[in-house]
Parts: sequence; structure tokens; C-alpha cells
Amino acid sequence: MPSILLSRRDLDFLLHDWLKVGQLVERPRYAEHSRETFDDALDLAERVATEQFAPHNRAADLAEPTFDGQRVRLIPQVRAALDSFALTGLLSAGLDASVGGLQLPHVVAAACFTWFQAANVATSAYPFLTLGNANLLLAHGSAEQVDTYVRPMLDGRFFGTMCLSEPHAGSSLADITTRAEPQPDGTYRLFGTKMWISGGDHELAENIVHLVLARIPGGPPGVKGISLFIVPKVLVGADGSLGDRNDVVLAGLNHKMGFRGTTNTLLSFGDGVHTPGGRAGAVGHLVGPPHQGLAQMFHMMNEARIGVGAGATALGYTGYLKSLAYARERPQGRPVGAKDPAAAQVPIIDHPDVRRMLLAQKSYVEGALALVLYCARLLDEQQTAPADADRERAHLLLDVLTPITKSWPSQWCLAANDLAIQVLGGAGYTRDHDVEQHYRDNRLNPIHEGTHGIQALDLLGRKMTMRGGAGLTVLTATIDDAVERGRKAGGEAAELADRLAGAVDRVTEVTRRLWADGDPVLALANASAYLEAVGHVVIAWIWLEQVLALPPEEAGDAFHAGKRQAARYFFRVELPRTGPQFDLLGNRDRTTLDMRPDWF
Repeated sequence: MPSILLSRRDLDFLLHDWLKVGQLVERPRYAEHSRETFDDALDLAERVATEQFAPHNRAADLAEPTFDGQRVRLIPQVRAALDSFALTGLLSAGLDASVGGLQLPHVVAAACFTWFQAANVATSAYPFLTLGNANLLLAHGSAEQVDTYVRPMLDGRFFGTMCLSEPHAGSSLADITTRAEPQPDGTYRLFGTKMWISGGDHELAENIVHLVLARIPGGPPGVKGISLFIVPKVLVGADGSLGDRNDVVLAGLNHKMGFRGTTNTLLSFGDGVHTPGGRAGAVGHLVGPPHQGLAQMFHMMNEARIGVGAGATALGYTGYLKSLAYARERPQGRPVGAKDPAAAQVPIIDHPDVRRMLLAQKSYVEGALALVLYCARLLDEQQTAPADADRERAHLLLDVLTPITKSWPSQWCLAANDLAIQVLGGAGYTRDHDVEQHYRDNRLNPIHEGTHGIQALDLLGRKMTMRGGAGLTVLTATIDDAVERGRKAGGEAAELADRLAGAVDRVTEVTRRLWADGDPVLALANASAYLEAVGHVVIAWIWLEQVLALPPEEAGDAFHAGKRQAARYFFRVELPRTGPQFDLLGNRDRTTLDMRPDWF
């Protein structure tokens, strides 16, 4: 039976027919791989996700972590699943062989991990954060820090976190106050509180490696004075042995609407609950030079943002497949115009409005999955393309697409989950079916790793304007290339290409109009509308790319026909939504800007 987590057929189409991942084996980094090793990795991911992660998804939601003042307790299936995951080697699938990685292409590794996010997004959060932590230290840490902390993380013995926000600061990292006091031995002692730390405390591994943003006294104010520190839960000796308990403690668990199986914590550093070396203060190790912490942390944050988009996509995708299966099996009602009340009821998929909801879901989730994998393919280009110019172009395009890849799936795959509930009707609202949990889990993602509004400010305020508009140029040039290929293909592809060309022209026109006088307050007043409109244009482009990768219509099968119909739906129903949004933006509407707080 086909999986109800993800569609392997869709993954194969995206990886092989569209993204041509087989061509990557011609590059030295991937020379030892083949289509066979890629497929083996995907098979392994699907099997372990299905057998070890999916079965306890509901149980972890119903029995969320508890804290008795001393220990955090989770259901035992979480540890068992993570142990199984560690044995696969997939945590380090895309990393260098020198640190024990498999050196799979990043696009294949991303496809593999999506299986785990679809099966159980809460349990998969622990290795997700750990990999981001490890990647940051591989990029910015010392060789000693890599040996001490990264290798145990990749073995599944240590897990990792990122500790940015504080209760009083929220997303405004310029206002964090956690301080790091230098010590004679070269370490630091940290004092402060961190909030909303996913995976911040548990007993799922031997140790937890916290990456913590803090200020060294005397440093510059604002974000320029932030440094990054490794603060392990348990101190690690030079020989790798575990030593004293560090002075970082769990102050409490946050109880959330979804993602309930992931501990989400308030952590206190330096309260003196534990006294490593005989005194209070959490022992920390500086990563790289001082006052570069936020730039370093963006290495993990940007990776996490794309990962959040992937998780949102996975939740939307499995919700779609489950509602599709229900619609095929659930008899209810009769076709419009049927005259005989004694006639057998028909499956609800026969009703046009149910097909509308399923088609909308399909267009969202398959478009989002394609975007996520495209970004992973860009990472492969950034690291391995033979020409420097191609590497730089991939880096720039990935920069521009990151806020879209985080936010568009978080908004529209959540909408897919909403439609999945609606397809099931009253049953969808109950805990008898998974779709209500998928909605609750996915509702975190528009907030997770930078809210929708923050991504909008990043896209319009930074990414589209950086380097004299180079970000806007590379995005529109890339889409224009697809438009030209669509026009050359003729037929329906040319029709879609023409529609897309008009939308891309509006992106350029509106972006320039918004920044015409250089006033950031007015330019960014409707940034969220800009993110949503440009995001829809990007997904339309991704759908055109998929259409161009399809075989001729007469040579295709039901899978290919479904792809074409989803593309038609997106172009006919979704892309026109951008017209009023671009009108609002082009007029530089001041409605929200002029609304005074005392008028509410």
C-alpha cells in the first residue's frame, strides 16, 4: 500500500525527473554515490520513520513531557525511536566523511529527513536541532570543539539546542541580557535566562549541548555585542569523559498547542543550583571571535528556517494523504441530480467540493515540497558547482528564497491541514483521526524560527535590496529562464509561462515602487502582503518547473495527469490572488500605518 506519510512517487519525480540529482555523482564530493545509494537511503528513511516514529506520534501528543522538579519524563517510545534513528547514520547523511558523514547530496538528505517530520514532527525535532547545532560548530568552531561536541552529537550520544530568546526580549535579540564573564582559564561563566528553548532538557541522551547567545561585559551595545558560547548540560573532559553537572537548569516546561512531544523550556544559567568547580555560573566556551555571535547563529537559524518549512510541508503532506484516503473510503450522499434516494451512497471524493479541497491541498503541499527540495539542491550547487560564479549565484538565490521557504509552507500547508479537517467533516475535529493533531502541530510553524512578519521584513527589507538589488535580480532572472523554456515548449506550458511572466513583472515593478523614496517605514508597512504575494509567484514558478519535467501528456499516467491538474489549479485559482495584493503594495497603502494604537 502507498504510504500515507509522503508520496515516494512524488519524491522520485522531484529528485530524478526534475532536479536531476543523478548528475551530482559526477562531482568529486558525491562520486561514490549512485541512484542505488540514493534510493537505499530513501527506503531506509521511509522504513524507520514508518516503524519507529509514526506509531507513537499520537501517544507523545496525549502524554506530553512532565517535570517533577528534578527530571523530565517522556514516553519511552521517544528514546527508542531516536536510538533507531542514530543507528541509521542519517543524522550525518549530508556531512563530510571526515566527521563520519555519508556525503550524500543535501537534496537527498533533506528528502530523507522529511519522512521523519511527516511521521512524527515532535520526535524528529531533537535530531533536527542537533544537526543544526553540529553544522554551526563545523563552520565556526575549533577543531577541539568539533571533536568534543560534534562527533558525539553525530553518534546520537549528545543532542543540541539553540538558545537565543529571553523572556523580556522575545524576537528582539538586541535586548538580550544574559552575560558571559571571562575566566582566567579561558572559559566563561554565564548568567541569565533563556526562553522557548526546544529540546532544552530531557534524558534522551548522555548530554545536551546548548549554543547560547550572551554578552561579554564591556562589549558593544545591541546586536554587535552578542557572542556565542557552547554550554553543555554536563561538562566534558579533555578525554571526552563526562564530568560535573553544569550550572544550567530547567526552570519550567512550556505547554503548547502542538509539538507536545518536544520539550519546550525555560532555562536558567548561573543560578548556583549546581556549582561546577565549586562555584555558581554556567561554564561556557566561546565559539570563534567575540561579538560575532549573531552572525554565527544565523548559520543555524537559516538552516532551521528551511527545516521549519520542510516540517510544515511534511505535516501538510501527510494530512493531505490521510484526508485523500478518507475521501476515497467514506460513502456519503449522492451526486447532484440523482433522483433515487434508495441508490447507494457514493464516496465523498465524488463530490466536486471535496475534490476542490483535495486539489487545493495537493497544489499547496506538492508545490511546497518541490520548493524545499529545490533549496536543498541550491545548497549542493553552492558547495560543489565547478564554477565560482555558479556557486555565488546559488548562494544568493538561496538567501532570497530562505524567508519564503520558511513562511510559505508554514502558512499554506497549515491551510492544507485546515482543509484536511474539513474533508473529514465532524470526524476531522476529533482525536480519532490524525488530521486535527497535524493542524495543531503545524500552527507553531508560522511562529517558529522567526514569525511570518519577521520573514516578511527580511525578504522585503534585506533580501530584495541587498547588493543594489542583486537579490531581486537573481530571483526574477531565474524565473524568467523558466518562462522562456515554457514558451519554447508551447501548448499549455506556454500559456502558464505567459501568466507567470506577468506576475514576475509585477514583483519587479512593486518592489521598485515600494523603495522609490527610500522610506523604510512606508516601504515595509505591508511587508507581510509582499511576502505572501511573492511567495505565490515563487510557487507558481515551481509548478511550471514541474510541468516542464513531465512527459508528453499522451505518454503520462494518472500521477502525471494529477500533477498537470494541480498546476492548472494553482495558476487559475491561487496565482490571481496576488493581483489585489500587488495593487495594495503598489499604491503604498497607509491604512495600517496610519492606525493609531488608541483607536483600537
